[in-house]
Amino acid sequence: MLVEIGYIWRMLNENRLEFKANEAELTLGVELELQVLDGQSLLLTPRATDVLTELKDDKQFAPEFFQSTLEIVSGVCHTVHDVERDLSGALQRVKAVSSGMGLKMASTGTHPLGDYRDRLVTPSPRYNELIDRNQWLIRRMAVYGMHIHVGMRSGDACMQYNYFFMHFLPHIMSLSGSSPFWQGMYTGLSSCRPTTYEALPTAGMPYMARTWDEFEKLYGFLLRSGAIKSMKDLWWDLRPSPGYGTLELRFCDEPATLRESLGIAAFVQLLGYWFKDHSEEWTTSQAPLKQWIFRENKWRAMRYGLDADIIVTRSGKTRALRKELLKWLDVLAPYAKRMEYQEYLEVVRDIINRGNSSMRQHNVFERSEDLMRVVEHNVKEFEGNMPLW
Repeated sequence: MLVEIGYIWRMLNENRLEFKANEAELTLGVELELQVLDGQSLLLTPRATDVLTELKDDKQFAPEFFQSTLEIVSGVCHTVHDVERDLSGALQRVKAVSSGMGLKMASTGTHPLGDYRDRLVTPSPRYNELIDRNQWLIRRMAVYGMHIHVGMRSGDACMQYNYFFMHFLPHIMSLSGSSPFWQGMYTGLSSCRPTTYEALPTAGMPYMARTWDEFEKLYGFLLRSGAIKSMKDLWWDLRPSPGYGTLELRFCDEPATLRESLGIAAFVQLLGYWFKDHSEEWTTSQAPLKQWIFRENKWRAMRYGLDADIIVTRSGKTRALRKELLKWLDVLAPYAKRMEYQEYLEVVRDIINRGNSSMRQHNVFERSEDLMRVVEHNVKEFEGNMPLW
């Protein structure tokens, strides 16, 4: 009997995940992935390690899977104003270093002329393991994204916000859309980047869990079955990060400019504040959407971007995504005023009315019929921190 009780106790506790609660709820952490380019050809070049060597012990910069990618990570920030100061300083440092090395940077979801077969992998036991498990699928992932961490007060709160933000995945994805080209070809998609992730078994749309206890059980099963070895192997669009005490939104293309990144981060945080004040009302008035509806809405945002019509009810009612976004900007206006975020939301409004990066890139290509002009456009936007409509 004692042996049996001990076995049950171990089974219940061996995969327990402690969620590191954030007392300062709805803090932000933003991660950006930059393209490292040769200054003359503007093609991807495997020199991120050289840049990191020059930056020495600067903790805001990190290597990524491919040597032509450089990651910039903000600290824990209470406001988007803090994020702007943090990332602006980091970008100034990396621009100064890269310029001195004859390099340039860009920050769209894909490089229009990039060929994943030419990319060199950063030496790492972790990356070698990922290649061994996923083979060709992971070698295709020469893509660039923005991750936003949102501080959560508990594991249960994290799962509640996770479900809430599932409804806004198409809204946020469409604002960040910046990957219409792949391997030198126009894909017809506003965001082709997510297609590289969705081929992997532990990426894409998350499995639904409404409480932290449900998530712990799911996590334990994934570990015991060998589907994953740790939380790092979950590459879902939205993922709890218990070690940081955050919900991580991982589905955005890398915005073309910091200005757009900050606008999207502000939109995300303000949605969080709205939900904090209206969670009970939302839960009682909103009939739960089915998993396939979330998936369909994501696909529509990937394909059509801001021009999508998304499903908003279980009965199949649709609304224009642009109108939905503009409605939510009005809803969030009092929060924006309180946080002094009006300037950030004006950027979001401009994206809605004038076009995301994918639309701007496609317009350049239609005028020039030359993908190199598109690459030059992307570099110019990044360097000037201004969308060029």
